[in-house]
Amino acid sequence: MDIPASTLHISTRPAFATDAAAITAIYNEGIARRSATFETQPRTVDDLLPRIADTRYPLRVATDPAGRVVGWAGLSSYRTRDCYAGIAEFSIYVDAAARGQGVGRVLLSDLIDAARAAGFWKVLSRVFPFNTASLALCRACGLREVGRYEKHGQLDGQWLDVVIVERLIPENLADAAGSLPTEPEVRHV
Repeated sequence: MDIPASTLHISTRPAFATDAAAITAIYNEGIARRSATFETQPRTVDDLLPRIADTRYPLRVATDPAGRVVGWAGLSSYRTRDCYAGIAEFSIYVDAAARGQGVGRVLLSDLIDAARAAGFWKVLSRVFPFNTASLALCRACGLREVGRYEKHGQLDGQWLDVVIVERLIPENLADAAGSLPTEPEVRHV
């Protein structure tokens, strides 16, 4: 994937506990804007620390040349059933001052690489249809729109749809094939 030259000054790395305040501030900015999540209650640093510490689900940050966190992206559990163990949901948030500079593209590409390294065979998310910047970002990073949930949740008393996006990680599909549950044998009597 080609990364625009304007984003070459952006670095990505795993999130550390010391990043929790910056991650929390960016997340709360997204919550307040009401354009990326059904969440309405601001988060605290203590809310984010366990997520940062969870090594099963990578959380990555993007930093500018001064080392300031300008965005974050993380994986989380999709479903608890074993058959979905290789699927992760993702979230991505970019500081308002850093939007439109390619930070999201670098960060989401990095998160997909982290998902690959962690053994996931699919990443997915749900995006508000009016969040055209996020939908464009997903397309630019190889995600495809696979459907829409109607009236998936309420935000400030209004029912909202979400667009479902996903990306397969083919090399992990091949690796996981032997460990996937098989269909039970059907016997005809």
